[in-house]
Amino acid sequence: MRLHFHTRLALLNALGVAVGAVLLVACGASSAKSPQGGNVIRFVRNPDAAPEFNLHALDGQPLSLATARGKVVLLNFWATWCGPCRAEIPDLIALQEKYKDHLQIIGLTVDDDDESTIKQVVAETHINYPVAMASPEVRIQYGGIAALPTSFVLDAQGRVVQKHEGLRDPALYETEIRALLGLPIDARVETFEDTGQVFLAHADRASELPGVDLSQLTPQQKQVSLHKFNAEACTCGCNFTLAQCRIYDRNCAISKSRTEKIVAEVSGAAARKGTVEKSPAPPKLASP
Repeated sequence: MRLHFHTRLALLNALGVAVGAVLLVACGASSAKSPQGGNVIRFVRNPDAAPEFNLHALDGQPLSLATARGKVVLLNFWATWCGPCRAEIPDLIALQEKYKDHLQIIGLTVDDDDESTIKQVVAETHINYPVAMASPEVRIQYGGIAALPTSFVLDAQGRVVQKHEGLRDPALYETEIRALLGLPIDARVETFEDTGQVFLAHADRASELPGVDLSQLTPQQKQVSLHKFNAEACTCGCNFTLAQCRIYDRNCAISKSRTEKIVAEVSGAAARKGTVEKSPAPPKLASP
């Protein structure tokens, strides 16, 4: 069955599916139209190795990335109560079946439900790939998982080349899988530098941050501000730096307020605002 990339992608974008109040970070994480026309997929330049984990699948079998080495991996974080997660399961099943010799999809649930409830959902939906409950440690290793579903695309060497948050067109996944397998695709492959959109640890590479206006700063002031964003922890409870928090949760009022104050301090606006302009001293009168 051929997937119609443009039609399905436009429909899903129109739905605007989001999880809770989370706004999805789309920078560098989706396919796009090139200026010359045609589809473009994007992979991380110099990708990092995916954090390894050792879990037990719902069937009791050991589950780790090492068991899938040599295959392309789609690591899918999901939950049984997440509507978009449930909606993409049939497409993931189809991809696993179509590319079963060279692809391994792994489902990691972040459910609070007990294991029996998850097993029931897996059985009802006929999932044909291993599913395990993600431990808190695994979730932290992969950036905390700010939205559901979240999928990491790994190449055959176990490196994370892309991350997708939210419901995506399965044609995008299939195009990326085929590209990593060296199969023909109707798209151009571009690369990008991970500046925190894939792994938050790389937020220190970012030259721009969501919701932070650096346009009025000089290049030197901008560098000073970015250094401060990466050196100071956010106090919202996320345990991230200000820079990481802005990428992880652009709705965070605490990191937004603090970064705005830092920009003002660095630019000198805060100092100028707090200075009371003094009247000039009266001229001294010359002695007769």
